[in-house]
Amino acid sequence: MERIGLITIKGKPLTLIGVPVNVGDKAPDFTVIDLDLKEVKLSDFKGKIKIISVTPSLDTPVCDLQAKKFNEKAVDLPEEIVVINISMDLPFAISRFCSTAGIDKIKVYSDHKYASFGLSYGLLIKELRLLTRAIIVVDSSDIIRYIEIVSEITNHPNYEKAIEVAINLYKGK
Repeated sequence: MERIGLITIKGKPLTLIGVPVNVGDKAPDFTVIDLDLKEVKLSDFKGKIKIISVTPSLDTPVCDLQAKKFNEKAVDLPEEIVVINISMDLPFAISRFCSTAGIDKIKVYSDHKYASFGLSYGLLIKELRLLTRAIIVVDSSDIIRYIEIVSEITNHPNYEKAIEVAINLYKGK
């Protein structure tokens, strides 16, 4: 499935491909690669509340800040909430970024090998083979409770709103 014009880069419309998800949907499982080149699936976080931070490339200033911001916020989150960053960056580049930037409180994965996450959530940019900037909050029963697809991918997402949603899920609100 293709969706044109939902996102832009510097005002230029781009095409998202894959199956879009909505709030209330069961979160599709996906397979990404960790920094040791091992496969990781959404189901590996069963029973946890998941904040999925989606970045086009950690080599760009906004993505860099997005990962750092969530890494800072993750310190204060209960262990029942996990923050997952997914990009199309190679695991080697992600590892270098994390060690240089001090990213150690969030889980950071690559969708480069399969594009499984991007296609399963409708967040793969056709023209760039990168993921669009987004945040998805998935509850402990794997139901999607919040989605923000940032319309201009060079802009920041609403970090506070995603964290608020996750904390309210944790508190049972």
